[in-house]
Amino acid sequence: MRASPDSIKLRVLVVDDEPLARSNLSVLLRPDPQIEVSECGSGAEAIAQIRAHRPDILFIDVQMPEVDGFDVLEMLGSDLPAAIIFVTAFDHYALRAFEAGALDYLLKPFDNARFERALSRAKNQVEAAVAKPNRLERLAVKRAGEVLFLKPSEVDWIEAADYYVCLHVATKSHLLRRSMAELENDLDPTIFCRVHRSAIVNLNRVKSVAVNEEGEYDVILEDKTRLRLSRRYRSHLQESLGLRNAE
Repeated sequence: MRASPDSIKLRVLVVDDEPLARSNLSVLLRPDPQIEVSECGSGAEAIAQIRAHRPDILFIDVQMPEVDGFDVLEMLGSDLPAAIIFVTAFDHYALRAFEAGALDYLLKPFDNARFERALSRAKNQVEAAVAKPNRLERLAVKRAGEVLFLKPSEVDWIEAADYYVCLHVATKSHLLRRSMAELENDLDPTIFCRVHRSAIVNLNRVKSVAVNEEGEYDVILEDKTRLRLSRRYRSHLQESLGLRNAE
């Protein structure tokens, strides 16, 4: 018999360079019998712990010395927890956080109710990841008073557009009110691959991977669209395309 969601233990990692901030989050987490919480005080330590212990949920500060919260996600590549929640006193990082794959953004100071909502969303995300739901079979986009249904396989690439995503289909584009992280989770990973915090490509449209003038890699699609390949996603794309020795 399948275990109920409440019986599943969830590993939660709290990352903040301020001991008091870590302690405050841990105090909120520890009464939950489903949670096993651990802490670390630097971005470098967080990377090591995440790779070694594979937490399900990550609460992470943005501003930390040497290796900040965004650096941690960049360096982890595809080794990310199922749910990531940024915790910070600064509201101007919110858009960048969601583009980086964050599920939620807790702005200090927050009350217990706001924290509980974030934790509940994180639990649901982990449960969905474990359940491995059926992949999207169609995308519904609104256009000029009608709803247009697209097959995911028709989409050439997907671009982050503030709180929307832009679906590029041949010469047309369509806005969809979804986050990049949510859509990436629902798409078939054998067909779609994230290449940048703001871009997902249909692997069947990839014509080549080429070095640009800055010495970095670009992904070139069949229609000659050129997209920057972030170092964070490079190894994952190489594996998806069978290019393990592309360096």
